[in-house]
Amino acid sequence: QVQLVESGGGLVQAGGSLRLSCAASGRTFSRYAMGWFRQAPGKEREFVVAISRSGSSTYYADSVKGRFTISRDNALNTVYLQMNSLKPEDTAVYYCAASWEIGAAATPARNYEYDYWGQGTQVTVSS
Repeated sequence: QVQLVESGGGLVQAGGSLRLSCAASGRTFSRYAMGWFRQAPGKEREFVVAISRSGSSTYYADSVKGRFTISRDNALNTVYLQMNSLKPEDTAVYYCAASWEIGAAATPARNYEYDYWGQGTQVTVSS
């Protein structure tokens, strides 16, 4: 089992940047593919980006490609989301998620592929 704690959210102007972090408990972090999802008010939770267990593979939603970058540090049990060129439509609660022992190069993009979720961190982008 793993517990996930997100941090780094906040209020930023359009065009600005934020860096989210997700710290995981436990000693098996490298056996989880990790993902970020987001949920805006009145909308369903949507996939943002995923990274494979080793970090060698990533998969981005089209809406964030070229602006967001996911990375992970398995020694620190942490996954990061660098968000640049933020837009008002990026406003949402951002969730970190972990997928247990899915294929080594897998970058899951569906909610049901994840086993554990963080509590979320609010990102608000003002116009």
